[in-house]
Amino acid sequence: MEFFSATFFLSLLNIIFIDLILAGDNAIVIGMAARKLPKTVQKKAILYGTAGAIILRIVATLVVVWLLGIPWLLAVGGLMLIFIAYKVLADEGDHDSVDAKDSLWPAVRTIVIADAAMGLDNVIAVAGASGQHTILVIIGLLISVPIVVWGSTLFIKLLGLFPWIAYVGAAVLAYTAAHMITEEPHFLSFFEDNPLLRYLFIALVMAGVLFAGYRKKKQHQRNDEENKTQSHPATR
Repeated sequence: MEFFSATFFLSLLNIIFIDLILAGDNAIVIGMAARKLPKTVQKKAILYGTAGAIILRIVATLVVVWLLGIPWLLAVGGLMLIFIAYKVLADEGDHDSVDAKDSLWPAVRTIVIADAAMGLDNVIAVAGASGQHTILVIIGLLISVPIVVWGSTLFIKLLGLFPWIAYVGAAVLAYTAAHMITEEPHFLSFFEDNPLLRYLFIALVMAGVLFAGYRKKKQHQRNDEENKTQSHPATR
């Protein structure tokens, strides 16, 4: 991949978009970890915590990029990413377990640890989308992580107003996952000899993820409605 070519910039945009879709939970965790701090200290905690999270994320992603060169791990990473794409639509998210700290460095530590624990999906997705290109990983994360942290409230509101953004994100992740699997050295010759099957496989993976995620989301909505009905029975 040549630097600053059309392919380079498309891959970079893909990485940034994937990180924006997946890092919403991380942004919420950062906000919850720092919520008990005084306003003046909150900014420092978020800044230091974000810096630590970015460094940790870059190192972890570069390790994964290197690991994806090992036989079969590209296929395994693709399968994991299919599940992550499904979770984008299916998960309801639970952040009540995040412990808010009332002093600076404990809050920074909580932010970094929480981001590392929750960031595995981002790491796998970005490593796969980069095509094992380390410069893309670093530039993509340097751009997207600060955007998520400082623009998290706006982005979360956008997701609430336009639910279809989550479906676009899941589709991008599913495409990346399927592409990773087709690039697995053990499968490469098969898909290169049958390009139609390659496109069909990618399309089926994307359709399967979106359909399964849509059904799970609808099930969550039905369960929520039933719980509300049971907790507020109609008076006669």
